[in-house]
Formats: sequence, structure tokens, C-alpha cells
Amino acid sequence: MHTDAGVFARSHELSPRSHEQVVFCEDDRTGLKAIIAIHSTALGPALGGTRFYPYADESAALQDVLRLSWGMTYKAAAAGVNLGGGKAVIIGDPALAKTEALLGAYARFVNTLGGRYITAGDVGTNTGDLDVIGRHTAHVTGRSMAAGGSGDSARLTALGVFHSMRAGAEAVWGTPALANRTVGVEGAGKVGGELVELLLADGAEVCVSDVNEAALQRISQRHPAVRLLGSVAAAPVDIYAPCALGGTLTEDSAAALEAKLVCGAANNQLAHPVVEHALGERGITWVPDFVANAGGLIQVEGELRSAPASVVEADVARIYDRCRDIITVARGAGIGAGAAANRFAERRLDAIPRSN
Repeated sequence: MHTDAGVFARSHELSPRSHEQVVFCEDDRTGLKAIIAIHSTALGPALGGTRFYPYADESAALQDVLRLSWGMTYKAAAAGVNLGGGKAVIIGDPALAKTEALLGAYARFVNTLGGRYITAGDVGTNTGDLDVIGRHTAHVTGRSMAAGGSGDSARLTALGVFHSMRAGAEAVWGTPALANRTVGVEGAGKVGGELVELLLADGAEVCVSDVNEAALQRISQRHPAVRLLGSVAAAPVDIYAPCALGGTLTEDSAAALEAKLVCGAANNQLAHPVVEHALGERGITWVPDFVANAGGLIQVEGELRSAPASVVEADVARIYDRCRDIITVARGAGIGAGAAANRFAERRLDAIPRSN
């Protein structure tokens, strides 16, 4: 994507399905600078998390929010939920810039969209932040249970990735069992940490890398058997699980992978779509990120319709079947799993009549 391109050009570079609305928000009193991108409301209101991140500049923030919101449209469509795709980014270091006043100002901007966009958590925001946002807008999900929400979505996001990984393992090795498989988890944050728990409980051998030393130490203290590595991407692992920021799969990194399966929680894992072809050329199966990491979306969608926790967890477990079907279709059609997942999502989107 050309970083000097405008909003319209960038949107069309991502997909012929252009963004419906992009809103730039600034509040001088609190220092808030945010962008809210609504990609599609064809299936329902656009839902997507708020990422609070110290972007290098506004151009980088715009690029990220357009990519993430577009991805949310496909994630919701592929997950079978009646939601559209949106995303928001707040520009700044959450450790320095985040205040209740700033979050309140952001919530009031969300309100101006009249329910077309529903926000949730993402990198740099947590349930406590969503509770604050929820005091100023009803268009929020993922709040704490004390505030009437369903709590942090990390556990169910990780559970969805775990089931996706089992489906991928079945496609690669003929069995969904992860026992004695070596899994390299890149990113030991909330979702990565929950995934490590699930993998160890299933008998997998786990190694972890993270740029945050404190996160690594937390994993090490809790699970001494987990190996800490500087990088897991090129390590001798069976499964590479990117669970940090996206874009780690480039043509160069794909060429260095020893894993036979790639399945993780990070959004936008492929730096470019052609990378999936590079993985396929080396016999590496990639489970599309927007299918694998849909557990959190399914949770907050369940929160919106007041579904019981047991029902929501069963919905997340069905990600296994969806991934298995997508991989089967991809192999039968001689296409990548990403293309097969896109086709599944686009069939749902195309089935919605366009308004005149």
C-alpha cells in the first residue's frame, strides 16, 4: 500500500469494497487524536476494537485503521455473525496519554455515529477502558462483568485460535491432536498467554518470544517448562503462532520458516497477499487470521444479544469446523485458504441486497 495515498485510494487498494465512512476525531482539551473507519454495515452495525498505539505519524495510523476495519468485515462475515466491519485507532502512547477524560471524549465521538460503529477492546485498551467509554456511550461491548459486560475477550480469542490450530493440524498431520507438537508463540500478551495455557494443557511443547521482557518473565514464572527465544519465526517448530502485531509474514520470513502450519491471533499476518502463495510453495498451511481469531468477536456479539456464556463458548468451538471446511475447499479448488475464506465471507456479503 502506498503510504502517500489518500483515503479513497488506500481503501480501493485494499478491496473493491470501499469503506463507507472514515472519521477523524480531535479534541484539543484532552489531546485526543483518533480515526474511526467503518468499512461495511451490510450485515449489521460495524463492530471493531479501539487500538491505542504510538504510531509514527497519522499516515501510519490511517493505513492501520483502514486495513483493520476491512479485515473486520471479512472476520464477521466468515464467523457467521450479523455484524459489519469497523475499527478505531487512537494515536499516542497509552502508558502516557491515556486518561479518563480522553476516553470520554473518544466515546462522545463514537456517539456521533449513531450506532453505526460499536467499539470494543484492542491493543492498548482493556476492559477498564471500555468501562470508562461505556459511561459515555451505549455503543461499546467487551466491558467488565461488573459493568454488565462479558469481560476480557482474550480467553475466547485464544480458544478460537486453539480450535483453528487443531483443524490445521488435522489437515497437515491427519490428527487434530497437538500433543508432542512444538508450537512457537510470538507474543506473550493477553491472548498469547491464554493460548500458551491451552497448548500446554493439550500436551504441546511451547516456546515463546516477545519484545516485552516483562511479558516473557510472567510466562516463565507461571510455566517454567516454556522455552523463551529471541524469535520463534525461524525456530525449529511444527507450528508458528503469530500473536503480536501483524505483518510478520513476508516473503523473506516465509522462506525461513521451519513450521508446517501457521495459525495465530495476530491481525493482518501477511505483509502482502502473495505471501500465502510463498507459504504454499513450501508446503506450509496458513489458517487465515480473520477466521482463527474470531473468538473475541463471537464473544462480544454474544454480549450484544445477551447470549449465555455456554452458548457463546460453543459458538467459538465451531471455529474448528469452519477452518476445516475452508482448508478442504481451498485444497479442492487449488487456491489458498485465505482466498477460500474470502469467498465464504463474500458470499454472505453479496447475499445482502444493496439499497437504492
